[in-house]
Amino acid sequence: MNLSDDNKICNPGDEGTITVSISRKVKPGREAEYEEWITGVIHAAASYKGHLGTNVLRPGPSTNHEYVLIYRFDNYENCQTWEQSETRKEWLNKLDDLVEGEGKTERGTGLEFWFDMPELPVQKHPKPHKMALVLIVVVYVLVFAINVIFAPWLEQMPLWLRILSIVVGQVLLMTYLVMPRVTRLLKSWLYS
Repeated sequence: MNLSDDNKICNPGDEGTITVSISRKVKPGREAEYEEWITGVIHAAASYKGHLGTNVLRPGPSTNHEYVLIYRFDNYENCQTWEQSETRKEWLNKLDDLVEGEGKTERGTGLEFWFDMPELPVQKHPKPHKMALVLIVVVYVLVFAINVIFAPWLEQMPLWLRILSIVVGQVLLMTYLVMPRVTRLLKSWLYS
Protein backbone atom coordinates (compact mmCIF):
# COMPACT_ATOMS: atom_id res chain seq x y z
CA MET A 1 0.00 0.00 0.00
CA ASN A 2 1.43 3.37 -1.00
CA LEU A 3 0.20 6.34 1.04
CA SER A 4 0.64 9.94 0.00
CA ASP A 5 1.99 12.53 2.46
CA ASP A 6 -1.58 13.63 3.12
CA ASN A 7 -2.68 10.11 4.13
CA LYS A 8 -0.01 8.97 6.58
CA ILE A 9 -1.11 6.54 9.26
CA CYS A 10 0.25 7.21 12.73
CA ASN A 11 -0.36 6.07 16.28
CA PRO A 12 -2.51 8.16 18.60
CA GLY A 13 -0.40 10.91 20.14
CA ASP A 14 2.12 10.86 17.25
CA GLU A 15 0.10 13.18 15.04
CA GLY A 16 1.47 16.33 16.65
CA THR A 17 -0.36 19.59 17.13
CA ILE A 18 -3.90 19.85 15.78
CA THR A 19 -4.94 23.17 14.27
CA VAL A 20 -8.65 23.67 13.58
CA SER A 21 -10.07 26.52 11.52
CA ILE A 22 -13.81 27.27 11.53
CA SER A 23 -15.21 30.01 9.29
CA ARG A 24 -18.71 31.37 9.77
CA LYS A 25 -20.85 34.04 8.14
CA VAL A 26 -22.46 36.19 10.85
CA LYS A 27 -25.95 37.57 10.28
CA PRO A 28 -25.97 41.34 9.65
CA GLY A 29 -26.45 43.30 12.88
CA ARG A 30 -25.44 40.36 15.09
CA GLU A 31 -21.68 41.04 15.03
CA ALA A 32 -21.50 42.40 18.61
CA GLU A 33 -23.30 39.35 19.97
CA TYR A 34 -21.02 37.06 17.97
CA GLU A 35 -17.96 38.86 19.37
CA GLU A 36 -19.30 38.14 22.89
CA TRP A 37 -19.85 34.52 21.88
CA ILE A 38 -16.25 34.27 20.63
CA THR A 39 -14.91 35.62 23.93
CA GLY A 40 -16.92 33.07 25.88
CA VAL A 41 -16.09 30.04 23.74
CA ILE A 42 -12.37 30.94 23.77
CA HIS A 43 -12.38 31.02 27.59
CA ALA A 44 -14.25 27.72 27.68
CA ALA A 45 -11.82 25.99 25.29
CA ALA A 46 -8.80 27.37 27.17
CA SER A 47 -9.83 25.42 30.26
CA TYR A 48 -9.41 22.09 28.43
CA LYS A 49 -6.25 20.02 28.63
CA GLY A 50 -3.81 20.56 25.77
CA HIS A 51 -5.29 23.85 24.53
CA LEU A 52 -2.46 25.87 22.92
CA GLY A 53 -4.26 29.05 21.96
CA THR A 54 -6.83 30.68 19.72
CA ASN A 55 -6.72 33.26 16.93
CA VAL A 56 -9.70 35.15 15.54
CA LEU A 57 -9.75 36.64 12.06
CA ARG A 58 -12.44 39.22 11.57
CA PRO A 59 -14.36 39.60 8.31
CA GLY A 60 -12.39 41.00 5.40
CA PRO A 61 -11.36 40.22 1.82
CA SER A 62 -8.81 37.57 2.87
CA THR A 63 -11.44 35.67 4.93
CA ASN A 64 -14.24 35.86 2.34
CA HIS A 65 -15.94 38.34 4.70
CA GLU A 66 -16.40 35.65 7.34
CA TYR A 67 -15.20 35.29 10.91
CA VAL A 68 -12.52 32.63 11.22
CA LEU A 69 -11.84 31.01 14.59
CA ILE A 70 -8.53 29.11 14.71
CA TYR A 71 -7.66 27.01 17.74
CA ARG A 72 -4.86 24.58 18.52
CA PHE A 73 -4.53 21.54 20.76
CA ASP A 74 -1.38 19.61 21.51
CA ASN A 75 -2.79 16.34 20.14
CA TYR A 76 -5.83 14.74 18.53
CA GLU A 77 -7.17 13.16 21.73
CA ASN A 78 -7.26 16.48 23.61
CA CYS A 79 -8.81 18.21 20.60
CA GLN A 80 -11.51 15.52 20.43
CA THR A 81 -12.19 15.88 24.16
CA TRP A 82 -12.97 19.56 23.59
CA GLU A 83 -14.90 19.03 20.36
CA GLN A 84 -17.13 16.31 21.86
CA SER A 85 -17.63 18.05 25.20
CA GLU A 86 -20.99 19.16 26.57
CA THR A 87 -19.47 22.59 27.16
CA ARG A 88 -18.76 23.05 23.44
CA LYS A 89 -22.20 21.74 22.48
CA GLU A 90 -23.77 24.34 24.79
CA TRP A 91 -21.74 27.10 23.14
CA LEU A 92 -22.62 25.87 19.64
CA ASN A 93 -26.34 25.88 20.54
CA LYS A 94 -26.04 29.62 21.20
CA LEU A 95 -25.06 30.23 17.55
CA ASP A 96 -28.44 29.49 15.94
CA ASP A 97 -29.63 33.10 15.74
CA LEU A 98 -26.17 34.60 15.14
CA VAL A 99 -24.82 32.88 12.00
CA GLU A 100 -25.96 31.93 8.52
CA GLY A 101 -25.70 28.23 7.70
CA GLU A 102 -23.09 25.82 8.98
CA GLY A 103 -19.47 26.70 9.72
CA LYS A 104 -16.74 25.42 7.41
CA THR A 105 -14.13 23.42 9.35
CA GLU A 106 -10.57 22.58 8.29
CA ARG A 107 -7.82 20.78 10.23
CA GLY A 108 -4.04 20.63 10.06
CA THR A 109 -1.39 18.66 11.95
CA GLY A 110 2.36 18.37 12.37
CA LEU A 111 5.31 20.71 12.01
CA GLU A 112 3.19 23.20 10.10
CA PHE A 113 2.27 24.56 13.57
CA TRP A 114 5.57 26.46 13.68
CA PHE A 115 4.91 27.96 10.26
CA ASP A 116 1.28 29.01 10.69
CA MET A 117 0.41 32.47 9.48
CA PRO A 118 -2.98 33.46 10.93
CA GLU A 119 -3.89 35.51 7.88
CA LEU A 120 -3.40 32.55 5.52
CA PRO A 121 -5.86 29.68 5.10
CA VAL A 122 -5.05 26.71 7.34
CA GLN A 123 -4.53 24.36 4.36
CA LYS A 124 -1.73 26.55 2.95
CA HIS A 125 1.64 25.32 4.24
CA PRO A 126 5.23 25.67 3.08
CA LYS A 127 6.85 22.85 1.17
CA PRO A 128 8.52 20.25 3.44
CA HIS A 129 12.05 21.01 2.15
CA LYS A 130 11.62 24.71 3.02
CA MET A 131 10.34 23.85 6.52
CA ALA A 132 13.24 21.44 7.03
CA LEU A 133 15.83 24.02 5.93
CA VAL A 134 14.42 26.74 8.20
CA LEU A 135 14.14 24.34 11.16
CA ILE A 136 17.73 23.10 10.72
CA VAL A 137 19.08 26.65 10.74
CA VAL A 138 16.89 27.81 13.65
CA VAL A 139 17.55 24.73 15.80
CA TYR A 140 21.31 24.94 15.16
CA VAL A 141 21.47 28.63 16.04
CA LEU A 142 19.36 28.21 19.19
CA VAL A 143 21.22 25.14 20.48
CA PHE A 144 24.56 26.80 19.79
CA ALA A 145 23.50 30.04 21.51
CA ILE A 146 22.08 28.23 24.54
CA ASN A 147 25.30 26.23 24.89
CA VAL A 148 27.49 29.33 24.66
CA ILE A 149 25.40 31.61 26.88
CA PHE A 150 24.68 29.07 29.59
CA ALA A 151 27.93 27.06 29.40
CA PRO A 152 29.00 27.79 33.01
CA TRP A 153 25.74 26.34 34.38
CA LEU A 154 25.36 23.55 31.81
CA GLU A 155 28.87 22.17 32.41
CA GLN A 156 28.00 21.48 36.05
CA MET A 157 24.90 19.42 35.19
CA PRO A 158 24.73 15.69 34.51
CA LEU A 159 24.46 14.94 30.79
CA TRP A 160 20.76 13.98 30.89
CA LEU A 161 19.81 17.22 32.69
CA ARG A 162 21.98 19.33 30.38
CA ILE A 163 20.28 17.86 27.28
CA LEU A 164 16.83 18.25 28.84
CA SER A 165 17.54 21.90 29.69
CA ILE A 166 18.74 22.65 26.16
CA VAL A 167 15.77 20.91 24.54
CA VAL A 168 13.20 22.63 26.77
CA GLY A 169 14.80 26.04 26.22
CA GLN A 170 15.09 25.51 22.48
CA VAL A 171 11.49 24.32 22.01
CA LEU A 172 10.01 27.13 24.14
CA LEU A 173 12.07 29.76 22.33
CA MET A 174 11.11 28.34 18.94
CA THR A 175 7.43 28.08 19.69
CA TYR A 176 6.82 31.40 21.40
CA LEU A 177 9.57 33.74 20.23
CA VAL A 178 11.65 32.69 17.23
CA MET A 179 9.40 30.84 14.76
CA PRO A 180 6.59 33.43 14.64
CA ARG A 181 9.18 36.09 13.75
CA VAL A 182 11.16 33.90 11.34
CA THR A 183 7.95 32.85 9.59
CA ARG A 184 6.88 36.46 9.12
CA LEU A 185 10.36 37.45 7.93
CA LEU A 186 10.53 34.60 5.38
CA LYS A 187 6.82 34.63 4.48
CA SER A 188 7.22 35.42 0.77
CA TRP A 189 9.82 32.65 0.28
CA LEU A 190 8.15 30.03 2.50
CA TYR A 191 4.73 30.31 0.87
CA SER A 192 5.87 30.72 -2.75
